[in-house]
Amino acid sequence: MDIVRLRELLEGELSSPYLTELDEEFYREFDSLIKALKLSAESSHERGEDIEERLYLAQLSIAEKLMREIIKIRLHKIVDLAVEGMPGEVTAEEKKILSVLRAFVGRKELPFPGDVPETEVQMEEVQTGETNVDAEFSERKPITEAYILLIDVPQIIGPDMKEYGPFRAGDLAVIPRSLGKVLVERDAAERIRITP
Repeated sequence: MDIVRLRELLEGELSSPYLTELDEEFYREFDSLIKALKLSAESSHERGEDIEERLYLAQLSIAEKLMREIIKIRLHKIVDLAVEGMPGEVTAEEKKILSVLRAFVGRKELPFPGDVPETEVQMEEVQTGETNVDAEFSERKPITEAYILLIDVPQIIGPDMKEYGPFRAGDLAVIPRSLGKVLVERDAAERIRITP
């Protein structure tokens, strides 16, 4: 993966009302690209090569901006899929988001093509349409906000003494507002509003 590929993906997302098909390793490859650019910038800095360092940092900034745009567009499309109840071309990470969004809009959890229930309990959930996620969210008030993690975050304990995480960059997390506020202030997450 490189900046050219990210630009092509952004153009593809902008030019189509549907989700473009991504490799299952897309988000991991992006993480690797970011890590490689950061390491290259640090290495250039240590060698005293100021111009090279600035080039790597500029590439890093461009890659992050392109990815933010790709994620925003794909999230809008995923929300549309959740409302319409149709599966699309989503990665494993995006399947998690779509499952949570389906719970928000009150749809039954449907298996994705290729997903195979591993236990009888899971099979019963698929047949009845009831999942732990559905039960958990139906008992609570509607969720109106979530957070997209911009960096990897280790497991944290919230004010309710529950454990949250660990999270990877790109994960969608439903966490207490106080934790989300801290993560946003530290540029570790971006808050998104969910309107019913």
